[in-house]
Amino acid sequence: MNLSQSNSRNSGLKAIIVILLLLLLGSLAYTYKLQTETTEATTKLTSDKEKLQAELEAKIAEYNTAIADNTALKGELEEEQAKMVELLEKLKKSEGDASSLAKFRVQFSQLKRDMNNLVAENNSLKERNTKLSKDLDSTSTELNVAKTLNDTLKNSNSKLAKTIEKGQKLALLNLQMLAVKQKSSGKQIPTDKASKADVLKVSFSIAENQIAKKGDRTFYVQIIDSKSNVLGDKKGENLNGNFLSYSFLKTIKYENKTTQIQEDLPVKNLKEGTFFVNVFDKEGNVVVKSSFDLK
Repeated sequence: MNLSQSNSRNSGLKAIIVILLLLLLGSLAYTYKLQTETTEATTKLTSDKEKLQAELEAKIAEYNTAIADNTALKGELEEEQAKMVELLEKLKKSEGDASSLAKFRVQFSQLKRDMNNLVAENNSLKERNTKLSKDLDSTSTELNVAKTLNDTLKNSNSKLAKTIEKGQKLALLNLQMLAVKQKSSGKQIPTDKASKADVLKVSFSIAENQIAKKGDRTFYVQIIDSKSNVLGDKKGENLNGNFLSYSFLKTIKYENKTTQIQEDLPVKNLKEGTFFVNVFDKEGNVVVKSSFDLK
């Protein structure tokens, strides 16, 4: 082999080596670029997964706030929240590849739209409930005011009715009793001796009262001697749940004018001492009373 051929062969080998070095460097550069792109893609997928997870957790927390309003949509809100919780659990368990992450993003977007519509409806319902509550409070306040006024009116009417009832009661005045001796001629001679008295004359007056009801009025006259005996008829009657023994009763027609009442009660064998006279109305109340002594 001559010198020319040897130089030509060395030049070929050098060219081949240069080409191989260039191919190696290109392969290394491509591998580095591919690894860099893969790392960046993995980092981005991880970041996107964490971001989607954070968005899901935020929306679930928003559901808690809406559910706390306790409106009529509470059940629907809880159902939709459960879907988001389920999606979050699946996302956490996923590998985080681009395909599955895209599917999770699509599902989340749909759930988010459903949530926005439901929360908007819940807020509207909450506002209506708040307004209704205010209206009810206002109505309740007005009713309480009306009730207070009504109670005041009832109380005033009750007091007025009691005042009128009290004003309608008849006043009995000048209750007097006189012991007399009845002569055969009919003449009555006053006496202060118990042994001589055979008639007790009882008299009193009913005062004028223009607001009292007109009509029959009955009074029960009770005369008790010094031995606590009831004189006269000794009849009894239940008045307002209490038994009353009386000497005689007197019924008159009252016409709102001053009326004089007088009654003679025959007696015998009276004993000296203090005598008591009580006049009762139909309710069993003592209207007027007095006492006198006989020797």
